[in-house]
Amino acid sequence: MKFSLSVIVVSLGAASAFAFNSGSSQAVASFRSTQKGAALAQPAFKNHFQTDDSSTALAATAAAANSDAIKTRGGGALGGIDIPLMLYFLFWYVGNYYYNITNKLALKAAGGSAGFPMTISALQLAVGAIYGIFLWLAPDAREKPTVTMDDIIKMLPVAFCFAGAHSASVFALSAGAVSFGQIVKAAEPAFAAVLSQFVYNKPVSKAKWLCLPVIIGGVILASVKELDFAVSALVSACIANLFAAFKGNENKKLMETEGLKDRMGSVGNQFALTTILGFFMSLPFVFLREGNKLGEFVTLFKTNPVISSNLIASGLWFYGYNELATMTLKKTGAVTQSVANTAKRVIVIVGVAIVLGESLDPIKMLGCSIGIGGVFLYSIIDQLLAKKKEA
Repeated sequence: MKFSLSVIVVSLGAASAFAFNSGSSQAVASFRSTQKGAALAQPAFKNHFQTDDSSTALAATAAAANSDAIKTRGGGALGGIDIPLMLYFLFWYVGNYYYNITNKLALKAAGGSAGFPMTISALQLAVGAIYGIFLWLAPDAREKPTVTMDDIIKMLPVAFCFAGAHSASVFALSAGAVSFGQIVKAAEPAFAAVLSQFVYNKPVSKAKWLCLPVIIGGVILASVKELDFAVSALVSACIANLFAAFKGNENKKLMETEGLKDRMGSVGNQFALTTILGFFMSLPFVFLREGNKLGEFVTLFKTNPVISSNLIASGLWFYGYNELATMTLKKTGAVTQSVANTAKRVIVIVGVAIVLGESLDPIKMLGCSIGIGGVFLYSIIDQLLAKKKEA
């Protein structure tokens, strides 16, 4: 099926309608404005999906959601179902899936790890930053934050870790298979546990420590049979995990700032500000690593539609799925979050591997299952033990 930028616009329009506003009339206005833009959009990438049925389906989903979501939650045959939450899950998964595909296509067309991974990762943040600013400027889209310069300075560590995690992740996916990179990234709890225990003085339970060998063992087993194995991919994915773990802890510290939540106004504003700051903090590294060949990249961007269309699409997907993931996790409990994250990893690893023709060796899949299972157990083990003690 031919997947186009119109689908991304519709998806982001749906995200705007539910994640950024509480009123149904604003949601309908958001969808109508994105619908006009969708008609002018060009294909995100070609020769991978050959029909436009998905465009129509997602447009219909967004339209139905915008008009009926609020009243469906209150009653009727689906009165007990949180329709907006279901749509959060849907677009989070779809966004993550298509981000990984469009990101890999752009990286491959630009030369892989030897090409322009740092430039592409920074420009993906730029696309998201532009979209975030657009929502502040568009009527009835999103209220602007009222943060102070002191707030911005306090956000810099989080933004730096966010940009570092994204850049390292993009480099890992440029150096090896997407499925392998995602398997290694699933080991993030191991890095988070070490940092929490020894850097931030927040002890991790013994039960969680016992889960870490399972996670690490699964990643090692998956690596043994990885046909597209590259040490640089493994190291970069581990660096991405380290940055992500730092970001999680720094974000907790940041949100303890008195009055900051009120000045930001919403989770969407926080992510937009983090993306904008992360983009600017990425620029020095772009010039240091790839500055001497940026002219070559500009030429490729102008002449190769595979690079330009997929870069823009991946930037929109990245911004959209991350913000929807945040909205989803805020509306669910710890166990639901763990199940959702586990399901997302499985869908992305297997789905992207099939689409891109990557290895699905049984040993690799066994390692993947063990690693992701370990992550799931790590996420819920404390709750399980607490319930057992109460019983």
